[in-house]
Amino acid sequence: MAKDYDSGGRIARPPGAGWLQATLRGQCGRIRFLALAMVLVPQAGAAMGQLSTDDHLAEPGFWPTQSQPSRDGFTGPGACASCHASKAATQKETPMARNLMPATAAEILRSQPALTFSAGDFKFRIDTAANQALYTVGKGSQRLSFPLAWAFGTGRVAQSYLFKKEDGDFYEARTSYFTSLKTLDFTPWRALPSPSGIEEAMFRRVGRDEIQRCFACHATASSIGGHFDESHLIAGVTCEACHGPGASHVKSMAAANPDRPKTSRQEIFNPESLLPADAVDFCGACHGTFWDTKLSGTKGVSTTRSAPYRLVTSKCWGNGDPRLACTACHDPHKQLETDAAAYDPICRSCHVNSPGQKTTTGHPGFACPKAVSNCTNCHMAKVYIPEMHASFTDHRIRIVKPGEAFPE
Repeated sequence: MAKDYDSGGRIARPPGAGWLQATLRGQCGRIRFLALAMVLVPQAGAAMGQLSTDDHLAEPGFWPTQSQPSRDGFTGPGACASCHASKAATQKETPMARNLMPATAAEILRSQPALTFSAGDFKFRIDTAANQALYTVGKGSQRLSFPLAWAFGTGRVAQSYLFKKEDGDFYEARTSYFTSLKTLDFTPWRALPSPSGIEEAMFRRVGRDEIQRCFACHATASSIGGHFDESHLIAGVTCEACHGPGASHVKSMAAANPDRPKTSRQEIFNPESLLPADAVDFCGACHGTFWDTKLSGTKGVSTTRSAPYRLVTSKCWGNGDPRLACTACHDPHKQLETDAAAYDPICRSCHVNSPGQKTTTGHPGFACPKAVSNCTNCHMAKVYIPEMHASFTDHRIRIVKPGEAFPE
């Protein structure tokens, strides 16, 4: 079904229609959304053009993290590479493509086969061999061990771990690896000052809904028919995680003739077709939309991890501008660019380039009076998040003033 858009680049609908529909379904989370919306409207500003991921998933058509009716619809990245060789070659080396792996395949663990960490009377360690990464917690004469199942994250900042117990449920290790520390520490926001015992010190049980959400953002084809499908998932964010199941597209392209290219293209989703607000929400399905972050209750410097949320609170975002959408700066098929100068042309696409130069409709931004290069160094501050033991780029584009409080 085609989507209609309003002037702000968001999907058009009667005001509140999505919220009312969800409320009538009895989804208490949406009732909370409506209550929060009433409170937050004065401070949300232009971000009211954004939606929560749940709202997007309730609409027709493909959206990231949604469950698919059949595993047969997926072809795997190899089929995509047969036509899109260059993009497939670089994409498979990106952090997104490599952000999930069996624990025994985690290079961080394999290169450091004995990692340790202590907190009070508890001793934590991960011992990695060729066929097992064993997670152990001890206190005095007590010992409890489980083999780790999955490693989340490339380790650019950190890597966290899941394991299973005899009951078949997943459990999150209460310790993670942090690259800045080069060792283990408490998993972010999982530290306990006084664990009741060795089990509470060691792990946190992860419910099925949460597991489904975790793997939906770290894997491809992980949810089939509304259920988590561990045995058939594709580890990492591959082509079909963002473009949707590709079997029909591949079949059509193989049979397509020059007179029917458009039909074949319609059988795969192209995020470039989205207007700005939806484009940012699209990435925000995993990186944190404005409303997802608000509804989660996340506050303070921790919100810096949610780049889409911070971006749409920028003054220059307005009702949405394609020059500020995520993919204007970041190509998901390539490695993350860390050189500030690489982003200067994007900044200059909105800002006039010389002090005193008049702004135009196409270039509504004033020139910076301080510098003409490395714009992001000054206007997208690095914010240290203690729980992550690392700094993150704040995507709330602004004039950063020395000593100012973190802008919410």
